[in-house]
This record gives sequence, C-alpha cells and structure tokens, in this order.
Amino acid sequence: MSLAKTIKSSVVIALGAGAFALAAPAAAGTVVKSSGPSAKAFPVGKKLKDTARITLKAGDTVTILSAGGTRVLKGAGTYRVGARGKSTRQRFSNLTRSRTQTRGGVARGGEGEVLSPNLWYVDVNKSGKICVTDLANVTLWRPEVEADQTIVLGRPGTEFKYHITFDGQASTRRVDNARLALQEGAEYTINGAGGETPTTVSFVVVEDAPNNAEAMADTLIAQGCTVQLDLMSRKLESEAP
Repeated sequence: MSLAKTIKSSVVIALGAGAFALAAPAAAGTVVKSSGPSAKAFPVGKKLKDTARITLKAGDTVTILSAGGTRVLKGAGTYRVGARGKSTRQRFSNLTRSRTQTRGGVARGGEGEVLSPNLWYVDVNKSGKICVTDLANVTLWRPEVEADQTIVLGRPGTEFKYHITFDGQASTRRVDNARLALQEGAEYTINGAGGETPTTVSFVVVEDAPNNAEAMADTLIAQGCTVQLDLMSRKLESEAP
C-alpha cells in the first residue's frame, strides 16, 4: 500500500471513531427519587445524559444515582446533570455486602427513623416486592430492638404459620429454609411486626447482582423492588453534595 493510501485510511478511521464518540450517548445516571412540582418530568427510572441541564422549581427535589456518585438537586434553578457527586463506592459496598447484623441499626433517616443497614434484608415493617440474591438465605430485619418480639410468617389462603422470635438485642433473624422454603413470586404476610395491618411481601431472585449504584438502581426499578430502591437512595443521599 502506498504512503498516500495509508495516510488516507488512517484519517478515515480517525474521523469515523470521532463521529462514533460524538454520537454515543453519555448517560450520567438514573433518577431514583423525585418530588415537587416537576416530579412528572423526572420519573423514577429516567436516564439523564451527562451534557443535559435540567431546570427545577421551588420545592423540587431530584435524586440522581450513577456509577460515579450520587447527587440531590434541590430547589429552583438550572443544574448541569454531569456535575460529579461525591463517591458512593464504599457506602454502596457496605450496603450490599453479604453479612448478618445482630444488633440494632444505627443509620437514621428523617425524624430519627432507623434505616436497614443492608439492602438485602427484609424490613418486617414494609410491604412490597423484595429482590434477593438467594431464596435459601433470606434475612429478616426489624428497626426496634428494645424487647423480645415474635413475628408470624404466613401464606394467604393457607393455614401455614411460621413463628420467628427476635430476642431483645437482635435486629435480624434468618428464615429457616428447612421449615419454610420461600418461593419466587409467592405472597407472604408478616404479622406482629408492630402495625395493625400485616406486612405483605413477595420475592424476586436477582442472580447476578450489579456491583455499582446506577446498575443496581436500574435492576431494582426493572423488578419493581421500590422498597429497596428507596432505601438505597436514602442511604446514599447523605453522601451527595
């Protein structure tokens, strides 16, 4: 090949790569929480490009999660989505780590609310679809640990009852798979957790759990696991600028 042809080919390749880079979308993250007058414009699950600017009104709050960080945009103003938030890597790792917490949680949300220390724990006080990595290893979690407490798991339409007792200082108990083999998609009620109305939960198995916040948010949204999405956004929110 002549020198002229070689140079021409190199230029074409370079221009093509540049055009691809310009055409490729640069998603900064996923909206995981929004409230206020502009909430309809920023629904949960909405993808926002790095170059986008969004305008909010007074009373608006939009939380954006990405692999590189989390941001909470509040109040009237125009914001560049691509501005980097504080890293959530360590906090996300702690939240999704496989472990068993035996004492009461210390992380708190608004008005002193105790938040679950682990994304995969099943909060006995909250109803909804719950994503788990292994149905044979499900851990129940309670926010209050001042006294012994017995809760009852049941199956709607059956007489089956499974009692689990927390002692006064325990915040978690694992479900005994030999006594109760949980099934994906089946509904379970939790009685005795403190409310007059039983908690109702069902499970979705996530076999390959994402290892970053944005991908995890996408998974939770896709599976309808809004309880865990809310927990993650609130736990990571405190790291945002």
